Amino acid sequence: MDTVFCPIDAYFADEISALLQPPPSAQAQAISLSHSLVQNYAYILPREVFNFFPFCKTQEYFDQLITTRGCTGLKVKQNGAHGKGVYADADFREGDLVLKDQMLAGSQHSANKIDCLVCSFCFRFIGTIEVQIGRKLYLQDLGVAANNECDRQTLAHIPKKTCQINSSDSEDDSYVKDPTSMEECASTSSKYGTPLPKEIVESLMTGELVLPYSKQFPLPSVISCLGGCREAFYCSQLCAEADWDLFHSLLCTGARSKSSDKEALLKFLQHANGKALNHDLLLANFVDFLLQVVSFTILKYRKLKASYPEDQGKCTAGNCDLSLLSEAWKPVSMGYKIRWWECIALPDDVDSCDEAAFRMQIKELAFTSLQLLKAAIFDKECEPLFSLEIYGHIIGMFELNNLDLVVASPVEDYFLYIDDLPQSEKKEAERVTRPVLDALGDDYSICCQGTAFFPLQSCMNHSCHPNARAFKREEDRDGQATIVALRSISKGEEVTISYIDEDLPCEERQAMLADYGFRCRCQKCLEEEP
Repeated sequence: MDTVFCPIDAYFADEISALLQPPPSAQAQAISLSHSLVQNYAYILPREVFNFFPFCKTQEYFDQLITTRGCTGLKVKQNGAHGKGVYADADFREGDLVLKDQMLAGSQHSANKIDCLVCSFCFRFIGTIEVQIGRKLYLQDLGVAANNECDRQTLAHIPKKTCQINSSDSEDDSYVKDPTSMEECASTSSKYGTPLPKEIVESLMTGELVLPYSKQFPLPSVISCLGGCREAFYCSQLCAEADWDLFHSLLCTGARSKSSDKEALLKFLQHANGKALNHDLLLANFVDFLLQVVSFTILKYRKLKASYPEDQGKCTAGNCDLSLLSEAWKPVSMGYKIRWWECIALPDDVDSCDEAAFRMQIKELAFTSLQLLKAAIFDKECEPLFSLEIYGHIIGMFELNNLDLVVASPVEDYFLYIDDLPQSEKKEAERVTRPVLDALGDDYSICCQGTAFFPLQSCMNHSCHPNARAFKREEDRDGQATIVALRSISKGEEVTISYIDEDLPCEERQAMLADYGFRCRCQKCLEEEP
């Protein structure tokens, strides 16, 4: 028996049903977006730009989205077997870039925030090589690295001098006044590293200690959050403003936050990060995505409402205008959605006879966190968004459509550069870098890792013999999804990727794909089936 009851689900049943309906494909008036607007604002508002087409058909929506991404060699089409699919509209050769897609929403993994300081909007590494290394060592010294999670408040302990650093400020290439003081700290590398003196770690973070040849790897300066929190940092003012306008103004815990209740917001985050089910299943995996989707929709709704003349009486305080809410919700409506507690895979340690109880436990967890979320960023006019049905579908969409977010660390490139120096220069440089490398340990260079939802990439269907894959090239240094051709793809051919490890035996592949709700019938599976 279902013991979870959400009053909002009952009161707004019709509105919720409308929001969860697939986008209409009937003829409708399309509002065009001028080429100049795309050129001027595609970088500033990459996650919002497609919202300028309030009444367009699904096909035109994706056509415009492809245009803003600059990937005119693709076409999103409906196909009877799998719903949407992405098709080549030009010929691609092996190794060609097929798609670069900006995320709709996504986040860096909590534990990864210990190792990497990145832009909270585009996920580029920021600061300097010294800041990246010093910050990681500083957090290791605090003992944070031993935990499975990164407390969001940990970032507040980082000295404020790490913000607003310009990596090109210093004219002096010297790296330390007394290299022998560093050399004495050297020892054999280990997984956990050999600690450096506290003053050296702090001098790395503040920029007072400059490592040899680090200027060969310049990074964007660290820009602080517009709201004054110590949790979000950016690579540019453009990213800071875009994140504030699209998401962060409701999610900030700083002095200028627009959150209805900052204490409730912190309580929600603490609850989500502290709840673990069946080993590694964390609600924290979805928290940032949930917050971004809900805050994005609320903020977009407010902008749409403000665009109507007051004398039209379109909206009144406290009353939801479904047409505006549907418009604000449109980017989310394009993703395939199913309730989280229905689509989540059954853990290995849960017997099939206990499946119903497990799924009810997941639903109860979602309901508890929903109440905390409602207290943190509730908006009366967007009340249907705070229904359990919508909440479950948002997490379910992310569960089924997410892609790994990976950005290579410049710290690895830096140490490889040192290792490739001529012997005399290398020996001199290593008098300083070797103790630092020893302190970092075996995991001296960890890439930025996270999860995100990409509106175009998520339309790509699976094949166990795919013709494309997500692959970061040397020049790809941000969080965009990069899809590269594995072999030649002819115009009109569907572009497919693999959702799983396609080298697994057929039976294992089919078992994993069952979590996505389908049985693969690609040519490889048909040939390998017993």
